[in-house]
Amino acid sequence: MSPKVHTIEPLQIRKDFPIFRNRDLIYFDNAATTQKPLAVIEAVEQFYCLTNANVHRGIYRLASEATDAYEEARKNVQQFIHATSSDEIVFTRGATEGINLVAHSFVMPRLEKGQNLVISEMEHHSNLIPWQQIAKKHGVELRVIPLTDDGELDLQEGLEKVDEKTLLVALVHTSNSLGTINPINPFVERVRKMGSHILIDAAQAMVQQKIDVQEMDYDFLTFSGHKMFGPTGIGVLYGKSELLQRMQPYQYGGEMIESVSLDETTFRQPPYRFEAGTPNIAGSIGLSAAIDYIEQWDVEAIGTHGKELAAVAVEMLEALDIQIVGRPMHRGSIVSFLVDKIHPHDIATLLDHHHIAIRAGHHCTEPLMQRYDIPGTARMSFSIYNSATELQKVQEALLEVRQLFH
Repeated sequence: MSPKVHTIEPLQIRKDFPIFRNRDLIYFDNAATTQKPLAVIEAVEQFYCLTNANVHRGIYRLASEATDAYEEARKNVQQFIHATSSDEIVFTRGATEGINLVAHSFVMPRLEKGQNLVISEMEHHSNLIPWQQIAKKHGVELRVIPLTDDGELDLQEGLEKVDEKTLLVALVHTSNSLGTINPINPFVERVRKMGSHILIDAAQAMVQQKIDVQEMDYDFLTFSGHKMFGPTGIGVLYGKSELLQRMQPYQYGGEMIESVSLDETTFRQPPYRFEAGTPNIAGSIGLSAAIDYIEQWDVEAIGTHGKELAAVAVEMLEALDIQIVGRPMHRGSIVSFLVDKIHPHDIATLLDHHHIAIRAGHHCTEPLMQRYDIPGTARMSFSIYNSATELQKVQEALLEVRQLFH
């Protein structure tokens, strides 16, 4: 194994990404989706050009090669997050489907009167709506951990919400709106004490720090490939083997069955019982290639680079007397802000004229925006191909934005 690279050199890294070639683009929307390196694009292309066949079903050589590539991708994900077995890795369409799978296959069959579910006020809609709708349908309590004014979880009150009647705690690792890196370990300790379970939405965390699901003792973890340089339409649900074994399928169809008669069906063992139909084979191979690309660096170095850019952005916004939404003690690579009374959409549109791509809106976290009584924010989020030099251009563009509105 080659030694890890500990230095992030954005100008050199940009050469790996075709979208930046011969284009004046500052891309600060990495929390929504990252750009794709040539290695990932080529991996998907090579599958379709050289290995395309359906998996698990054919006995001819090409089908065997496709199946091997698909299962090697699963093993690569297992090693990346240090799961016990590749059988704990379920390929999904993304983090959203992983959360819904847990909601329908693990939580709903176990709900009893008097139980509760616990989420936080900063959750993405994908980790809020399933639990909200289940709570309404089954008449159980949905408990919400409040936020402080700085955009952090109220830890003391949050831990108190987890009790013997809590079936599941579902928390985001890193807020996609505020950049807050949440303290997850106290909640893991609490659910173990109460006999509950925990699901972590790690969509924003996978290239911020090394995730070891065994060390962190997560029951479930979800993430999406497209936020870590992989293709869209592919994601992962990790689940402890003993939990997946007790879960029934979320969807039905081909591939996930052991045997079928007109009267009865038996299902395959996990993870296959949760992967009905032809899977996103190319997507899984692209995700595996993205993992290989990430692992040439120390993941902590990637996370540090993003945090350092966020710190520079905060300093720059403060110098311009621009309102920063969220002041967490531990911030990832995301900064949200508001410029005077200018609507976030107008800010993003005007920055786009300078070839600067940022996100504007509620970021699928409307309750969080309601908490701060704002319509939304402008958001910058950073990756390995971004630099402090780009932030200087943002500063110049924001000054022009202000002049236009005064």
